[in-house]
Amino acid sequence: MNVLAVGCHPDDLEIACGGTLAKYVDQGADVYMCHVANGNMGHVEILPEPLANLRAVESESAGEVLGVKKVFNLDIGDILVNRFDYEAVDALADIVRFVKPDVIITHNDMDYMQDHIETSRLAFNSSFIATLAHKSVQYAAFNEFVPIYFMDTLAGVDFIPTHYVDVTKQIDRKLKALECHESQIKWMLEHDGIDFLDMVRTCSRYRGYQCGVAYAEGYRPCTVYPRMTTKQLLP
Repeated sequence: MNVLAVGCHPDDLEIACGGTLAKYVDQGADVYMCHVANGNMGHVEILPEPLANLRAVESESAGEVLGVKKVFNLDIGDILVNRFDYEAVDALADIVRFVKPDVIITHNDMDYMQDHIETSRLAFNSSFIATLAHKSVQYAAFNEFVPIYFMDTLAGVDFIPTHYVDVTKQIDRKLKALECHESQIKWMLEHDGIDFLDMVRTCSRYRGYQCGVAYAEGYRPCTVYPRMTTKQLLP
């Protein structure tokens, strides 16, 4: 099984679906992560260019912790993610064609910031364009309409899951992967007084309460033609 997770900033995937990605890996799936934005505005002191480089290194380390096959980075600046950026659409379509995913996980189509919403639409649009035989991108067309699952919003706000993944055995690995994003974890603790690791653990615990396990991550499927399937794609 091939899994493609498309997040906006480095650390978004670890926050919302890191346990699920680790569980896929544990079950033998080939998992790929793609960050659309480079996170270059995510600090009050570190300047954008060195921060983008640092966050790319952090995301590679987090991917190693989770056990993913490859971490892609579209390297788009923060607040510049745009579903109508056709270079970005084509680049992500190429990644879809390369990975040939059985399922795509991405942001909910409504979230707390525009970059997340635009990333969700990029994943949707690119996975469609990846099927077009005469669209000029690097790899041959992937003739599948890939099912998409939307992952939880930050802190679970205004998101009601229809599907849950038990990540009790993966919660420590999820948090270890998130801890690799030291520039964000340290900055939020010092600048905003937010213990982000505790917040993410608590949110996973909350989703676990909802479905009767210790820790869980929540999802809902993209329910448009022809994205639905009878296959059980979540681990």
